[in-house]
Amino acid sequence: MCGIAGTYRWPDGKVVTDRLTDTLAHRGPDGAGRYGHPLGDGEVQLGHRRLSIIDLSETGAQPMVSDGLALTYNGELYNAPELRAELAATGVRFRGTSDTEVLLEAWRRWGTDCLPRLRGMFAFGVFDERTGDLVLARDQLGIKPLFLLRRGAGLMFASELKALAAATGGSLQVDHAALVASLLYYWVPDSRCAFREAEKLPPGSWLRCRSDGRVERGRFWNLKDIAAEGRERALAGEQPDLAAIVEESTRHHLLSDVPVATFLSGGLDSSYLTALAARHQPGISAYTIGFRAEDAKFEAMPDDLRYARQVAEQFGVDLHEIEIAPNVLDLLPQMTYSLDEPIGDPAAINTYLICSAAREAGVKVMLSGMGADELFAGYRKHLANLLAVRYQRVPRPMRRGVSGVVDRLPVATARRGYRSVRFAKRFLSFADLPEETAFRRSYTMYDQDELLALVDPDLAGTVDDVLTEHADVYQDNDLDDFVNRMCLTDARMFLPGLNLAYTDRSSMAASTEVRVPYVDVEVVKAAFAVPGDRKIVGRQGKAVLKEAATSVLPREIVYRPKGLFSAPLRAWMSRDLAPLVREVVNDGLLVNSGLLRRDALARMVAEDAAGQRDFSKHLWHVLTLEYWYRDATSGSGQSTRLTA
Repeated sequence: MCGIAGTYRWPDGKVVTDRLTDTLAHRGPDGAGRYGHPLGDGEVQLGHRRLSIIDLSETGAQPMVSDGLALTYNGELYNAPELRAELAATGVRFRGTSDTEVLLEAWRRWGTDCLPRLRGMFAFGVFDERTGDLVLARDQLGIKPLFLLRRGAGLMFASELKALAAATGGSLQVDHAALVASLLYYWVPDSRCAFREAEKLPPGSWLRCRSDGRVERGRFWNLKDIAAEGRERALAGEQPDLAAIVEESTRHHLLSDVPVATFLSGGLDSSYLTALAARHQPGISAYTIGFRAEDAKFEAMPDDLRYARQVAEQFGVDLHEIEIAPNVLDLLPQMTYSLDEPIGDPAAINTYLICSAAREAGVKVMLSGMGADELFAGYRKHLANLLAVRYQRVPRPMRRGVSGVVDRLPVATARRGYRSVRFAKRFLSFADLPEETAFRRSYTMYDQDELLALVDPDLAGTVDDVLTEHADVYQDNDLDDFVNRMCLTDARMFLPGLNLAYTDRSSMAASTEVRVPYVDVEVVKAAFAVPGDRKIVGRQGKAVLKEAATSVLPREIVYRPKGLFSAPLRAWMSRDLAPLVREVVNDGLLVNSGLLRRDALARMVAEDAAGQRDFSKHLWHVLTLEYWYRDATSGSGQSTRLTA
């Protein structure tokens, strides 16, 4: 895992590339390198920051240059041993044991045709000295990020957006459409970028810059096609051996020349991976989190630690417990800077603190259960949307009566919150809506009217565009399976836009690599070959994954109530952050600039304080957006501390 950067026919390319690479130092504290080559009246420059995981010697250093090809690469190829053997059989001789060299030689032999053969997570730039072409590529599922910016015939790219902002001297302009999308989702979809000129290379795609100024793009993998193929396999009666596929993926993800540990929340996904990893690496370390007792009680959070300890004891895992009682006033601006774009999920704090603790213990690589909920319908929203279809069959007068009763119930008192009431209010906010609208509303922050009331009236057209984009993505398939339509949308939007994004940024801020065995091309293919009625059975989400896990885990773990990899937001917002919320609502930059409307924010604060509705997540995201916007418009690229 590393940080990559570079320029192509960009003025002062050497200086700019060094600045890009310096901004990425946290992604690769083990080494740095730069490559340059003339290109007509300009030059190409590739930069690299190294986090040494496989082949710790200098033969794995980057940028790697060999026989006219130069490569800067971020990621891991889990099928590198198989590709190495195939290439060696054709006469290729390798100098070292790194997967970087395997990728370089695979590119030399197959070019872009090598991309669908790669199993792993990656983003890279490869330059051919003979043709003058630079190609950028990103992995199939968007696990690794790659940002780029084009001006005229020039291009720059980097692993993080903040590097582009720093290298352009703070001249990039905020894209207000991305901010509107961020308010809706509490993250920025992978199709959008927080700065106007910049963009994200889409997952499963490549971009080629030619020396004559032409730019070509191509796709080598498309989730829509994978889902369609999975449907055909299911119709043909094929049933993938999910247990074998997940175990094989986990084994591949343990490939490393340094110690590997796991996240262990005590939930199904992390427990399953930890148990499988312990089969292949006995005594493996795992990291889990707990919260201050008063915070957990206020939030009515389940006791995940008990289950994590049970798994660790049964499988001989060396468990490290971390109590999270952070100074959120200090962590909030730090995390906002690290996350690159306005992302309002407090789980990023958990990831950062766990990775920081692991790094202090000498661990560079962690396995995460990320992705299982999206692919196997494990979120409450998946079941809730199925229940909504049944709820719509209830006579309308009875539905109105239920809604009236629930609307009057408080979500919290001064001493504790009521999760069941919050869930009921959330469910009723979308239960009567059409399919796509209901699914969007089940996991986004606002409905259309609420969002319009919150933002500058001049952004009304942008609100329409953002909502239309969700509808277009949701409807862009031929699946006749409601559950798999939801899973496909999550895999295309929610997974790369939020969960993979915050996991990459927050872990790399702690100079730690996180691997995601469920977000593996073979696991994904298997997931979409499973019909929706095997993913949700009765009221059990992830039913098919639970069935596979019972061969390894005790049923008490497999079928326990779903935990939350989140944070005690209501406790933080009502105590630690209450003065800061008041300041941002009354005198924040977003309000004073007119982007957000003070009256709408004030109503949210009042209703939340009265326990009428739970706006803790909304207000947390407003804080993250305020910090991000101040940094983005200051031109400094440094985190700005608000007074509390």
